[in-house]
Amino acid sequence: MAKAQKTAGARRYAGPAQPTPFEEARDELFQHIMRCGVVGADPEHADEWFAETMKYMTERFPELGERELTELKTLGARFAQPPKARSESDAASAA
Repeated sequence: MAKAQKTAGARRYAGPAQPTPFEEARDELFQHIMRCGVVGADPEHADEWFAETMKYMTERFPELGERELTELKTLGARFAQPPKARSESDAASAA
């Protein structure tokens, strides 16, 4: 027969962890980028959009420091870059 399990030391599920303010800001920025069509936009329009959006994010998330805001802008700029075109050799090796 199976042994009875001890419940005294059992872990309890605490539920999902709450996201940090930085994670919330990152997710919100990515949603704004997708919704506003920043991917593939002219660089000057994207720069203007990022300047306005980062001002908004600074006001929306006052708990973020300068370093975190800089990192957030860097992540957003990378996310907004259009996908890289695949070369024929990459396409052949993927098949």
